[in-house]
Amino acid sequence: MGTRLDIDLDRSSPVPLYFQVAEQIAEAIRRGDLVPGSRLDNEILLADRLGLSRPTIRQAIQYLVDKGLLVRKRGVGTQVVHGQVKRTVELTSLYDDLRRAGQEPGTKVLCLEPTGASDEIAAVLGVPPGTEVLRLERVRYAAGEPLALLHNWLPAGLGPLSAQALEERGLYELLRSAGVRMRVANQRIGARAATPAEARLLDERRGAPLLTMVRTTYDDQGRAVEHGSHVYRASHYSLEVTLIER
Repeated sequence: MGTRLDIDLDRSSPVPLYFQVAEQIAEAIRRGDLVPGSRLDNEILLADRLGLSRPTIRQAIQYLVDKGLLVRKRGVGTQVVHGQVKRTVELTSLYDDLRRAGQEPGTKVLCLEPTGASDEIAAVLGVPPGTEVLRLERVRYAAGEPLALLHNWLPAGLGPLSAQALEERGLYELLRSAGVRMRVANQRIGARAATPAEARLLDERRGAPLLTMVRTTYDDQGRAVEHGSHVYRASHYSLEVTLIER
Protein backbone atom coordinates (compact mmCIF):
# COMPACT_ATOMS: atom_id res chain seq x y z
CA MET A 1 0.00 0.00 0.00
CA GLY A 2 1.36 3.46 -0.84
CA THR A 3 2.00 6.19 1.71
CA ARG A 4 -0.81 8.69 2.15
CA LEU A 5 0.27 12.23 1.24
CA ASP A 6 -1.45 15.51 2.07
CA ILE A 7 -1.04 17.81 -0.91
CA ASP A 8 -2.63 21.26 -1.11
CA LEU A 9 -2.94 22.69 -4.61
CA ASP A 10 -3.43 26.33 -5.49
CA ARG A 11 -5.28 26.16 -8.80
CA SER A 12 -5.20 29.95 -9.22
CA SER A 13 -1.39 30.01 -9.00
CA PRO A 14 0.76 30.52 -12.12
CA VAL A 15 2.98 27.67 -10.82
CA PRO A 16 2.17 24.55 -12.91
CA LEU A 17 0.16 21.93 -11.02
CA TYR A 18 2.70 19.15 -11.72
CA PHE A 19 5.41 21.33 -10.14
CA GLN A 20 3.26 22.04 -7.07
CA VAL A 21 2.74 18.29 -6.61
CA ALA A 22 6.45 17.54 -7.12
CA GLU A 23 7.59 20.24 -4.67
CA GLN A 24 5.23 19.00 -1.96
CA ILE A 25 6.38 15.40 -2.37
CA ALA A 26 10.03 16.61 -2.26
CA GLU A 27 9.27 18.60 0.91
CA ALA A 28 7.69 15.51 2.54
CA ILE A 29 10.92 13.60 1.73
CA ARG A 30 13.05 16.42 3.19
CA ARG A 31 10.93 16.50 6.38
CA GLY A 32 11.22 12.75 6.77
CA ASP A 33 7.44 12.14 6.38
CA LEU A 34 8.41 9.96 3.41
CA VAL A 35 11.41 7.87 4.42
CA PRO A 36 13.70 6.03 1.95
CA GLY A 37 11.89 2.92 0.73
CA SER A 38 8.35 4.35 1.19
CA ARG A 39 6.00 3.65 -1.70
CA LEU A 40 3.75 6.25 -3.26
CA ASP A 41 0.17 5.58 -4.27
CA ASN A 42 0.05 4.60 -7.92
CA GLU A 43 -0.50 7.38 -10.45
CA ILE A 44 -4.19 6.57 -11.05
CA LEU A 45 -5.00 6.68 -7.31
CA LEU A 46 -3.01 9.87 -6.80
CA ALA A 47 -4.63 11.54 -9.80
CA ASP A 48 -8.13 10.57 -8.60
CA ARG A 49 -7.48 11.73 -5.04
CA LEU A 50 -6.13 15.12 -6.15
CA GLY A 51 -8.61 15.60 -8.98
CA LEU A 52 -5.78 15.88 -11.51
CA SER A 53 -5.13 14.21 -14.83
CA ARG A 54 -2.83 11.21 -14.96
CA PRO A 55 -0.36 12.99 -17.32
CA THR A 56 0.00 15.78 -14.70
CA ILE A 57 0.81 13.26 -11.95
CA ARG A 58 3.11 11.35 -14.29
CA GLN A 59 4.99 14.59 -15.07
CA ALA A 60 5.37 15.35 -11.32
CA ILE A 61 6.72 11.87 -10.60
CA GLN A 62 9.04 11.93 -13.63
CA TYR A 63 10.44 15.27 -12.43
CA LEU A 64 11.29 13.67 -9.04
CA VAL A 65 12.71 10.56 -10.72
CA ASP A 66 14.98 12.84 -12.80
CA LYS A 67 16.07 14.63 -9.61
CA GLY A 68 16.98 11.26 -8.06
CA LEU A 69 14.41 11.43 -5.22
CA LEU A 70 12.09 8.71 -6.54
CA VAL A 71 12.67 5.50 -8.46
CA ARG A 72 10.21 3.36 -10.41
CA LYS A 73 10.60 -0.38 -9.76
CA ARG A 74 8.79 -2.98 -11.84
CA GLY A 75 6.31 -4.89 -9.69
CA VAL A 76 6.86 -2.57 -6.72
CA GLY A 77 5.76 0.86 -7.93
CA THR A 78 7.28 4.25 -7.20
CA GLN A 79 9.55 4.44 -4.15
CA VAL A 80 11.48 7.13 -2.33
CA VAL A 81 15.16 6.54 -3.06
CA HIS A 82 16.93 8.68 -0.56
CA GLY A 83 16.75 11.97 1.26
CA GLN A 84 19.74 13.95 -0.07
CA VAL A 85 22.69 14.23 2.25
CA LYS A 86 23.15 17.96 2.80
CA ARG A 87 26.55 18.91 4.08
CA THR A 88 27.53 22.21 5.59
CA VAL A 89 31.07 23.21 4.68
CA GLU A 90 33.16 22.84 7.80
CA LEU A 91 36.40 21.01 8.60
CA THR A 92 34.56 17.78 9.33
CA SER A 93 34.73 14.39 7.72
CA LEU A 94 31.87 12.98 5.68
CA TYR A 95 31.69 10.16 8.26
CA ASP A 96 31.06 12.63 11.12
CA ASP A 97 28.47 14.53 9.05
CA LEU A 98 26.57 11.36 8.16
CA ARG A 99 26.58 10.11 11.74
CA ARG A 100 25.27 13.50 12.97
CA ALA A 101 22.49 13.34 10.36
CA GLY A 102 21.50 9.81 11.48
CA GLN A 103 22.46 8.38 8.08
CA GLU A 104 24.27 5.22 9.32
CA PRO A 105 27.64 5.68 7.59
CA GLY A 106 29.39 2.59 6.29
CA THR A 107 32.80 2.21 4.67
CA LYS A 108 34.46 -0.33 2.40
CA VAL A 109 38.25 0.02 2.15
CA LEU A 110 39.38 -0.79 -1.40
CA CYS A 111 43.05 0.10 -0.96
CA LEU A 112 45.38 1.00 1.92
CA GLU A 113 49.02 0.85 0.85
CA PRO A 114 52.32 2.73 0.90
CA THR A 115 53.25 4.21 -2.47
CA GLY A 116 55.81 6.60 -3.94
CA ALA A 117 54.43 10.14 -4.15
CA SER A 118 53.81 11.37 -7.70
CA ASP A 119 55.05 14.87 -8.58
CA GLU A 120 51.55 16.27 -7.98
CA ILE A 121 50.98 14.56 -4.60
CA ALA A 122 54.54 15.36 -3.49
CA ALA A 123 54.01 19.07 -4.25
CA VAL A 124 50.72 19.13 -2.32
CA LEU A 125 52.11 17.29 0.73
CA GLY A 126 55.40 19.22 0.66
CA VAL A 127 57.68 16.16 0.28
CA PRO A 128 60.22 15.21 -2.42
CA PRO A 129 58.76 13.21 -5.38
CA GLY A 130 59.01 9.46 -4.79
CA THR A 131 58.76 9.83 -0.99
CA GLU A 132 56.70 7.04 0.53
CA VAL A 133 53.17 8.17 1.36
CA LEU A 134 50.06 6.25 2.36
CA ARG A 135 47.38 5.86 -0.34
CA LEU A 136 43.83 5.15 0.73
CA GLU A 137 40.75 4.42 -1.37
CA ARG A 138 37.29 3.88 0.17
CA VAL A 139 33.63 3.70 -0.79
CA ARG A 140 31.43 5.54 1.73
CA TYR A 141 27.84 4.37 2.21
CA ALA A 142 24.88 6.19 3.76
CA ALA A 143 21.88 4.16 4.91
CA GLY A 144 23.20 1.21 2.89
CA GLU A 145 23.56 3.14 -0.41
CA PRO A 146 26.94 4.02 -1.95
CA LEU A 147 27.40 7.79 -1.69
CA ALA A 148 31.03 8.66 -2.40
CA LEU A 149 34.33 7.32 -3.65
CA LEU A 150 37.14 8.71 -1.49
CA HIS A 151 40.86 8.85 -2.40
CA ASN A 152 43.36 10.11 0.19
CA TRP A 153 47.12 10.47 0.41
CA LEU A 154 48.81 10.98 3.79
CA PRO A 155 52.42 11.52 4.85
CA ALA A 156 53.96 8.36 6.31
CA GLY A 157 54.14 8.01 10.09
CA LEU A 158 51.04 9.97 11.16
CA GLY A 159 49.79 7.06 13.20
CA PRO A 160 48.59 3.50 12.80
CA LEU A 161 45.77 3.21 10.26
CA SER A 162 44.24 -0.19 9.59
CA ALA A 163 41.50 -1.16 7.16
CA GLN A 164 39.41 -2.41 10.11
CA ALA A 165 39.72 0.92 11.97
CA LEU A 166 38.82 2.83 8.77
CA GLU A 167 35.70 0.69 8.30
CA GLU A 168 34.56 1.51 11.84
CA ARG A 169 35.56 5.17 12.22
CA GLY A 170 36.14 8.25 10.08
CA LEU A 171 39.64 9.21 8.90
CA TYR A 172 39.62 12.56 10.73
CA GLU A 173 38.57 10.90 13.98
CA LEU A 174 41.46 8.42 13.66
CA LEU A 175 43.94 11.20 12.87
CA ARG A 176 42.75 13.26 15.86
CA SER A 177 43.08 10.26 18.18
CA ALA A 178 46.66 9.80 16.85
CA GLY A 179 47.41 13.37 18.01
CA VAL A 180 47.14 15.16 14.64
CA ARG A 181 45.77 18.68 15.23
CA MET A 182 44.00 19.69 12.01
CA ARG A 183 43.44 23.42 11.73
CA VAL A 184 42.61 24.51 8.21
CA ALA A 185 41.88 23.07 4.77
CA ASN A 186 41.82 24.35 1.19
CA GLN A 187 38.95 22.83 -0.73
CA ARG A 188 37.93 22.98 -4.39
CA ILE A 189 34.55 21.74 -5.58
CA GLY A 190 33.65 20.86 -9.15
CA ALA A 191 31.59 18.45 -11.21
CA ARG A 192 32.08 15.92 -13.99
CA ALA A 193 30.63 12.75 -15.47
CA ALA A 194 31.26 9.37 -13.83
CA THR A 195 33.80 7.07 -15.46
CA PRO A 196 32.66 3.46 -16.04
CA ALA A 197 34.66 2.29 -12.99
CA GLU A 198 33.21 5.03 -10.75
CA ALA A 199 29.67 4.33 -12.00
CA ARG A 200 30.09 0.64 -11.13
CA LEU A 201 31.38 1.33 -7.61
CA LEU A 202 28.70 3.96 -6.91
CA ASP A 203 25.81 2.04 -8.46
CA GLU A 204 25.20 4.87 -10.96
CA ARG A 205 24.74 4.85 -14.71
CA ARG A 206 27.82 5.54 -16.82
CA GLY A 207 28.28 9.29 -17.30
CA ALA A 208 26.05 10.21 -14.32
CA PRO A 209 26.86 13.61 -12.78
CA LEU A 210 29.30 13.54 -9.88
CA LEU A 211 30.41 16.30 -7.54
CA THR A 212 34.17 16.44 -7.11
CA MET A 213 35.96 17.69 -4.04
CA VAL A 214 39.72 18.16 -3.74
CA ARG A 215 40.87 19.06 -0.24
CA THR A 216 44.25 19.51 1.47
CA THR A 217 44.23 19.68 5.26
CA TYR A 218 46.97 21.32 7.33
CA ASP A 219 47.84 20.96 11.01
CA ASP A 220 48.51 23.77 13.49
CA GLN A 221 52.17 23.87 12.34
CA GLY A 222 51.10 24.48 8.74
CA ARG A 223 52.11 21.00 7.57
CA ALA A 224 49.92 19.15 5.07
CA VAL A 225 48.56 16.10 6.88
CA GLU A 226 46.06 14.81 4.34
CA HIS A 227 45.14 15.31 0.68
CA GLY A 228 41.82 14.01 -0.62
CA SER A 229 40.30 13.76 -4.08
CA HIS A 230 36.71 12.56 -3.75
CA VAL A 231 33.64 12.09 -5.95
CA TYR A 232 30.04 12.17 -4.69
CA ARG A 233 26.79 11.11 -6.36
CA ALA A 234 25.08 14.38 -7.29
CA SER A 235 21.69 12.64 -6.98
CA HIS A 236 22.34 11.97 -3.27
CA TYR A 237 24.57 14.77 -2.09
CA SER A 238 24.69 18.54 -1.96
CA LEU A 239 26.78 21.16 -0.18
CA GLU A 240 25.27 23.96 1.83
CA VAL A 241 27.25 27.16 2.40
CA THR A 242 26.33 30.10 4.61
CA LEU A 243 27.54 33.41 3.17
CA ILE A 244 28.29 36.29 5.52
CA GLU A 245 28.85 39.88 4.45
CA ARG A 246 31.96 41.33 6.06
